Amino acid sequence: MSGWFELNKNSNSSSQYHFVLKAGNGEVILSSESYQSEASAKNGISSVQVNSPLDDRYEKRASQKEQPYFVLKAANNQIIGMSQMYSSAAARDIGIASVKANGSTDTIKDNTC
Repeated sequence: MSGWFELNKNSNSSSQYHFVLKAGNGEVILSSESYQSEASAKNGISSVQVNSPLDDRYEKRASQKEQPYFVLKAANNQIIGMSQMYSSAAARDIGIASVKANGSTDTIKDNTC
């Protein structure tokens, strides 16, 4: 089973939106920032669809506690989404591969209704 996007309203604000990309097993592999409009969140999804296959759009990072994670960036260097914290660099790299494999999906589950 391939992955999908879920578009949601933020729980703390009915006027803000965010999306997540889930792998085929239902695990969240990429989370967006909050957007002021549903249209902006949908543009963020489109940007993931375009940029996720490209190696140079991923930036590998480590948290202050030295936990590996990554961000996906657009061509303008703006962050589109961020991963979870991983237990190892190898696990982070598997996460990147999963976003590459699932990020171009056209399946969007709209949970905003």
